Amino acid sequence: MAEKTDKELAYLHELFVATDWGERFAELIDEHVKLPKRGRALYAASGTGGHAIALQERTGADLEFVCIDENEDSLELARAKAKTLKLNTEFRYGKVDDLDFKDDQFDLVIGDGSLVHSERVPNVIAELARVAAPGAMVALVLPSFASFGEFFSIYWEALHNLGLADHESDVENLITVLPLVSALEETAEHAGLEDVKSVTKIEEFDFESATEFLGAPLIADFLMSIWLETLPQESYEQVVKEIARLISEEDREGKFLLTVKATIVTGTKALSE
Repeated sequence: MAEKTDKELAYLHELFVATDWGERFAELIDEHVKLPKRGRALYAASGTGGHAIALQERTGADLEFVCIDENEDSLELARAKAKTLKLNTEFRYGKVDDLDFKDDQFDLVIGDGSLVHSERVPNVIAELARVAAPGAMVALVLPSFASFGEFFSIYWEALHNLGLADHESDVENLITVLPLVSALEETAEHAGLEDVKSVTKIEEFDFESATEFLGAPLIADFLMSIWLETLPQESYEQVVKEIARLISEEDREGKFLLTVKATIVTGTKALSE
């Protein structure tokens, strides 16, 4: 399966991912993050900028948003939108787990970890906390433990059916690497955040058929690259076909439900002594 270019991924994210998947996590931010009236705010993993721009419009020019993403083509789309709306929101390239900012820079720090590999999450939290100013709120949204269980079950079954027993442990790793909420809170506290809280909402994504599920850009171009990253390239197509066959079995009537435990973790950077 040919990999998409960054430009293709940027447009797919804008048209198909930000409009549903992204909005579910954005709602958590809207509900649980209080925006300061002025200062500087960082939005890490801002994608094509839709939610960051909405926050900028809500707060006005007194709160300056700086947004980073790991896809330069996504940033280009975001800049074009901000320019059309005559906003001064800044969009720049950066790694969410290795931020190119000095310590204590921002009066609000938001991170979208919904499409970030779970192995990177501890470093993401540490970096978000590091660049927050003392007393600033830090928030991260992401899928937590027990997300994607329906897919992992079918993926394991497909590997078993195809005699790929050496990779069955990969599914176990995918399950266990998703962070427990308690572990997220501990990581946030270890990073220097106080009054750490978390909220989890169960989100369901319905697909009418195996074809719709496997063809959805969210699945095919974003999540599948994480889920099947350890699979040998020569086995990829065979495994995907077996997954499709299992979803299409009569007892499932072809439909497929993917459950995600969407979580937001918030905290306040401890004041300097």
